[in-house]
Amino acid sequence: MSLDPPTYLASLQSNIRQRPIPWDGAVRAGTLTEEQLARIRSVDKVKKDVRKQTIESDLDGYSALFVGGAGKKSVLELAAKRQDVVQYILVLLNDLLTTVPALSKALAKTGDPYQHFIPLLGHRTVTDDPIPLLTSTVLVSLMAGSRDESQAASKALPLIYSYLSSLTTNSDAGLQDIGVQEYSSLLYGHVPREQFWEQRSETVAPLVKILRAAAGIGSGGDATASLWSGTTNPSRSGFEGSLGGGVGLQLLYHVLLVIWQLSFEAADIGDDLNKEYDFIALYTQLLRLSPKEKTTRLLLSTLLNILTANQNTLLAIAVLARLPTLLENLKTRQFNDPDLREDLDRLRELLEEYTKTKTTFDEYVGEINSGRLHWSPPHRNTVFWAENARKILDYENGALIRKLADIMKQPWEDDKSVLAIACNDIGCLVREVPEKRSQLEKLGLKTRVMELMGEADENVRWESLRALGGWLQYSFDTK
Repeated sequence: MSLDPPTYLASLQSNIRQRPIPWDGAVRAGTLTEEQLARIRSVDKVKKDVRKQTIESDLDGYSALFVGGAGKKSVLELAAKRQDVVQYILVLLNDLLTTVPALSKALAKTGDPYQHFIPLLGHRTVTDDPIPLLTSTVLVSLMAGSRDESQAASKALPLIYSYLSSLTTNSDAGLQDIGVQEYSSLLYGHVPREQFWEQRSETVAPLVKILRAAAGIGSGGDATASLWSGTTNPSRSGFEGSLGGGVGLQLLYHVLLVIWQLSFEAADIGDDLNKEYDFIALYTQLLRLSPKEKTTRLLLSTLLNILTANQNTLLAIAVLARLPTLLENLKTRQFNDPDLREDLDRLRELLEEYTKTKTTFDEYVGEINSGRLHWSPPHRNTVFWAENARKILDYENGALIRKLADIMKQPWEDDKSVLAIACNDIGCLVREVPEKRSQLEKLGLKTRVMELMGEADENVRWESLRALGGWLQYSFDTK
């Protein structure tokens, strides 16, 4: 997928192209050979069709120019001490890779072309050295242009992702956008997408942080709770140019594009994506705020991919996040994009079919199985507990209660409301089915409730006290 190069990168490359290089003097100094210079001059500052014809007629020669071969060093190896020449060669090579696809494939066939460039990613001889950035563009163009999934590419990919992660976590929005766009170029198949997910603490997490900022969501537990309640408050200053947290629309679009590409692995990653990043609720909120058709389309398409591949676990979460209501509202808007309208209809039909056959109990089961709790309607509904408490305890030989116990064991530093909700549910179960207290105690739930009475969070303390109160009440009543 081709995207316009970020302004900062395009400007840097343009400046380097215009720098005069004393080539003849460089040859006399041994910085490169006469043969190498001849090949450079044959493709530098010439028309694209001439460049293409020249390279395609001498693929072996140009492969050797950039990665060496037959006992000969590459131009980058010979010119290692001349930073101006290295920068110029990197820009020239990237130009060639993007305009002559055959060169990418020829380089990939040399065995391991990446070994010649990977060391330059850590090249930091001076402050703001552009060589690592220029090198990353070459590596991305080479790998994406050849659609390389070889062992050599698999070995280089984690190092490339790690470098790009340093860009996406930079405070400079221009560098962030470069990193995100280069991610997008690399996610062309299963292997690079699988590796991208494998390194998600470096790759996915910073992108989710950008999306949370765009949705007006902070990093604390209160922010997570506000996400589910729909009370986030993104800045609307200059709405056409940016969303919350100062996230520009261009950066937002590119991040959404990367996540959309990743969503083609939905069957393997969907559940963990939601569990670790509250993905469904986040995307529902972003869809609610989406200012452009192109961002709305990516949001809908990604949700469709994720939910279609994980219907048993995530459709219930989508209902909890009030996605069906939002989709009904979107249906009334006039969208020009036919693909957007088709995805919207398919997503609505998917959720409508689910809600036709599912009860409130099914929604509660889905929430428990998601591994995270939210203040959805059943938790405070006395009728729900009166009708379903015993069913919850008996469901699949106590599977739901074991899952609830697993949830309660976690500290939930990012969202203490999960613990408060769990205590609420335990208290409701004790009050409705007191004779089953021993079942809960064997799982350590009474002990955990007592521990939570010492939590710093006021809501957790209150709910744990209420839950323990039910236990004490029935303990006294049976004596």
